[in-house]
Formats: sequence, structure tokens, C-alpha cells
Amino acid sequence: MDSLEDKISGEYVAVKAEENGVTIIGLTRGRDTKFHHTEKLDKGELLLAQFTENTSAIKIRGKASVYCRYGTIQCGE
Repeated sequence: MDSLEDKISGEYVAVKAEENGVTIIGLTRGRDTKFHHTEKLDKGELLLAQFTENTSAIKIRGKASVYCRYGTIQCGE
């Protein structure tokens, strides 16, 4: 059986910017959710992100395609 750490470490998403200036913000786990990392992408750039013990959510601002094991999601349209 997979441990909780294996499940958390195994979740990845790919974010492809469909326009310049797409912002990706990593949010922390725990009692108080806080920003802990920010990236800015230009059109065509790709960011691979991993959910970890510290990262519980990712916020995306701008037009982008998000690829994960559940399919593809278009945002910012």
C-alpha cells in the first residue's frame, strides 16, 4: 500500500502559458494557507509543478492549459 508521502509526492501538473505574463502561485499546506512561490511564464513556456508536503494548491492567473492525470483544463478564457 502507498504511504501518504508517496501519494503527495506523486502528484504533478504541467502548466503551459497560452499568453505572456501567466502567473503561477504555490500555496502552503497547514492551518494558515500562504503564498510560498511565484513564477511568471511567457507564451509557450511550460512549468512542471509537484504537490508536496508543503504545497497544497496552485493558483494560476492568465490564459493557460493545465495538464494532469485527470485531463486537460483551460483557464483564463
